[in-house]
Amino acid sequence: MRIAIPAETDPAESRVAATPETVKKFIGLGAEVAVETGAGERSGVADAAYEKAGAVIAPDAASAVSGADIVLRVQRPTSSEIRGAKPGAAVIAIMDPYEYVSELQALASEGVCAFAMELMPRITRAQVMDVLSSQANIAGYRAIIEAAAAYERVIPMMTTAAGSVPPAKIFIMGVGVAGLQAIATARRTGGVVTATDVRPATKEQVLSLGAKFIAVEDEEFKQAETAAGYAKEMSSEYQEKQRALTASHISKQDIVVTTALIPGRPAPVLITADMVASMRPGSIIVDLAAERGGNCELTQPGETVTSENGVKIIGSVNGAGRAPATASELYAKNLFAFAETLIDKETHTLAIKWDDELVKATLLTKDGALPHPRFQAAS
Repeated sequence: MRIAIPAETDPAESRVAATPETVKKFIGLGAEVAVETGAGERSGVADAAYEKAGAVIAPDAASAVSGADIVLRVQRPTSSEIRGAKPGAAVIAIMDPYEYVSELQALASEGVCAFAMELMPRITRAQVMDVLSSQANIAGYRAIIEAAAAYERVIPMMTTAAGSVPPAKIFIMGVGVAGLQAIATARRTGGVVTATDVRPATKEQVLSLGAKFIAVEDEEFKQAETAAGYAKEMSSEYQEKQRALTASHISKQDIVVTTALIPGRPAPVLITADMVASMRPGSIIVDLAAERGGNCELTQPGETVTSENGVKIIGSVNGAGRAPATASELYAKNLFAFAETLIDKETHTLAIKWDDELVKATLLTKDGALPHPRFQAAS
């Protein structure tokens, strides 16, 4: 059995799909691991470290993928990038499938079985495979670090002989994994932290971290969470009430971090241009939803822009990739935990259990088609 680790081709992607630690574990399962030269360079992992772990260093992606039973990537590869893998090979990555059906069809035409790690079901046995959580943790942390670096004042309260400095007011919008980590990090920096979310269950989590919860807590709010733990799309009436509360609160904040995303949909706009105009000069907005359009009306994905009234809006893209060594370490463990379930421990071969709920939830392509219920109409 051959496992391939090609280098990422997106210039903005600094993560890698395997570490020396997971390479050793794959070899322990009887696999040969081929790593494309330079694959770990932007994550601080040299070819020599992979070689020491037992990997073969391939001169290019084609050599790494050739004859592979399993191909591990961070981002969805193109069809040409996995050409040469064995028929039926498992290609595992963060596939971002919703708006890229033609790309999925191209992967299907190569005869591979593509798995989307971000579709992993939220069940107990899959917790160790939850890439959304592992990567969102890093993104939430980095949001506060980037905000602190851009903010031209100190965050904690300081008392000196020359006088006292008040603490920064930090508002976190969206209390998923990224939001919770942002709250915890903001608290550690000494900020006065508030947070909001449409899901009732998050209130207790916010309070447990020492922050104050801000929301319109009406009857619709009490029903605003799906069985899977995601936020429901709220009515226009509720959104208007929440927008009014948010507008009043944002005008008093020094730093705002937005994290609101609904899988498969554009990011909802939570901060309007008028809200930005109400903020003090020098205030910071970090938009972790920038790559899906942004939660702020003025966000420019991948850029930091300054509004007319002096508010900096940081359109963070690939937030987890801003701490690539740690993000890769966690992501590689997520991948190993899932890939291990696809390997027969006795024969050391790829043996996908098609009736496994993990496989059913994440499988996007098989036998030239798109078997996932979400994409069957397009296959």
